[in-house]
Amino acid sequence: MEAGYCLVLAKYENQINVFSDFLDELPDSAEPVWILGQCYDVKTEKSNLLSDISSRLWFTYRKKFSPIGGTGPSSDAGWGCMLRCGQMILAQALVCQHLGREWRWHPESKHPAEYHRILNCFLDKKDSCYSIHQMAQMGVGEGKSVGEWYGPNTVAQVLKKLAVFDDWNSLAVYVSMDNTVVIEDIKKQCQKAGPDSRPCAGACGWGEFSGVSSSSPFRPLSHAHSYISPSWRPLLLLVPLRLGINNINPVYIQALKECFKIPQSCGVLGGKPNLAYYFIGLIGEELIYLDPHTTQSALDAEQGSYVDDLGYHCQRSPHRMKITSLDPSVALGFFCKTEEDFDSWCDLVQKEVLKKRNLRMFELVEKHPSHWPPFVPPTKPEVQTTGAEFIESTDKLFESEEEFEILNV
Repeated sequence: MEAGYCLVLAKYENQINVFSDFLDELPDSAEPVWILGQCYDVKTEKSNLLSDISSRLWFTYRKKFSPIGGTGPSSDAGWGCMLRCGQMILAQALVCQHLGREWRWHPESKHPAEYHRILNCFLDKKDSCYSIHQMAQMGVGEGKSVGEWYGPNTVAQVLKKLAVFDDWNSLAVYVSMDNTVVIEDIKKQCQKAGPDSRPCAGACGWGEFSGVSSSSPFRPLSHAHSYISPSWRPLLLLVPLRLGINNINPVYIQALKECFKIPQSCGVLGGKPNLAYYFIGLIGEELIYLDPHTTQSALDAEQGSYVDDLGYHCQRSPHRMKITSLDPSVALGFFCKTEEDFDSWCDLVQKEVLKKRNLRMFELVEKHPSHWPPFVPPTKPEVQTTGAEFIESTDKLFESEEEFEILNV
């Protein structure tokens, strides 16, 4: 394992700094750059900005992996871009859970075992819990054939269903319905049996050591008062929305921009016609995103081993697009490691995203609506198998949710 790590390092020894022209791609503006809840000054915080962007896990099209389902496609080029974006938003939540938002990737550094374990969750193998194989086949239960393009809501539903089989992360994935986030339902899904809360040890929350810029209008609670509760499962909150008919309604733009400034921001799934992107930030009236539309060869890595991770971090100039070009079908993402984080998120969303708008992007309510069916948290079916075989046997256990997307590839 150590020898493999040294071999990877050797590949980077003579690497040219591909970030040297980074700022030529960004406007010379006094506008702050927001990346997943953190604020940067383009002129004075160049290296920190570059490090943050390159530290996000970047999943792209891959080729030459084992055929999906045994006889299906061995590449997702042309159809898997939204699935890859779904992998990225989930990976961001796992990095925050295990490594913290302040963690940074460097190609020359040796990284924690948790980092490599996270990467292993997404390898292009049928036995990786969030592989393209698992996601594509779980999508069959959402009415999507393997090889068919997905939209933000469908990917959100797939992530929710796969997460119940992931015992290591024990992540609660909540997907809102009917543009409504229900606090009572989220707390029901995230709570589990356990002892009382205990003080947090180390960098494990959105506290003062999380790396959030002092210029942020959203100051998280003090790290000294952050707690981890053994009875609370970390939360990935996904909010599928339709913000217009054919184009995004301008009335929603400012609220959408505010979402990238919240410390719990985990990005946005979306894109424009024929293209899916993972949006991680903004500058002025432009969104910054990671683009999955690059085809790389699948890695032939053993499960549990260190991964040659150079292809999992985008070291190119950041892509940008005008926010007015965004397709109206999106899914907002937020990560709350603790119940305190979630309570803070609720306060920030009410004050900064919802109350200041004439037309709200979504509703945040305390109680489960009485006219809705009872809320039942997703649980693991009683199936004694794993991998693709398990997915094929459980497809019919799940009902499809309403689609929001209109994008097509």
